[in-house]
Amino acid sequence: MRFFIELAYNGKHFFGWQTQRKVSTVEEKLEYCLSKLLKTSINIVGASRTDKGVHAKQMFAHFDFEKKIKNNIVDRLNVFLPKSIKVFNIFPVKENIHARFNAIKRTYKYYLTQEKNPFNQDFSWYCFYHPLNIQKMNIASKKLIEYKDFSSFCKKEKKTNKNENNVCRIYHADWSYEKKNVLCFTIEANRFLRSMVRSIIGALIDVGRNKISINEFIKIIELKNSNFCKITVPACGLFLTQILYPEDIFYEKKFE
Repeated sequence: MRFFIELAYNGKHFFGWQTQRKVSTVEEKLEYCLSKLLKTSINIVGASRTDKGVHAKQMFAHFDFEKKIKNNIVDRLNVFLPKSIKVFNIFPVKENIHARFNAIKRTYKYYLTQEKNPFNQDFSWYCFYHPLNIQKMNIASKKLIEYKDFSSFCKKEKKTNKNENNVCRIYHADWSYEKKNVLCFTIEANRFLRSMVRSIIGALIDVGRNKISINEFIKIIELKNSNFCKITVPACGLFLTQILYPEDIFYEKKFE
């Protein structure tokens, strides 16, 4: 059977989601602990590949397992996992459902604080650019919806897959005040490229501090060249907050 895992994690001490040699990642920790509990080698496939230091309030992944899973698996797994990872649920899905490819929408939020606070530094970025023109940043944000190719905001890979493309469908992007002195950027799309969100935010901040105009921001998108996008904001303020799937892919969602 195929199972989905719903989880959250603090990405501060991880080198991203995806397993890499000689560094700690979320996927590697989850696979290790689940394999120990189920007493067989488990391979996990994530719905997204968050970068080093990026957090997730909601992440999904899938794995295959031939036997029934006990009701207390979530509690046992959470005891075994590091404190920075919490599993909310494990549930069966229809055969061949894929955590990554069947997702229809992903939402990221980025928190930017305009007041230095040592207790928020792990979950937001202290932006020392003052003042920021939020109205202009929102006008520029809405322009993203008009485009599909976001090559300008994609971190270049050493090895590229010829079948991969830089086309994404952005459904929503805007800035709002979460509370006094804390700005939140929300962006929703069907998929995201590597470092795409943080690169977009860097360019939008340049708009907000009048370093570039809205027309220059549009030009950066249209050039489809990442060499023209200079600023990538720190990972600490970025959260993957929601992943949506078609309702009909699921069996009963919870083990009660």
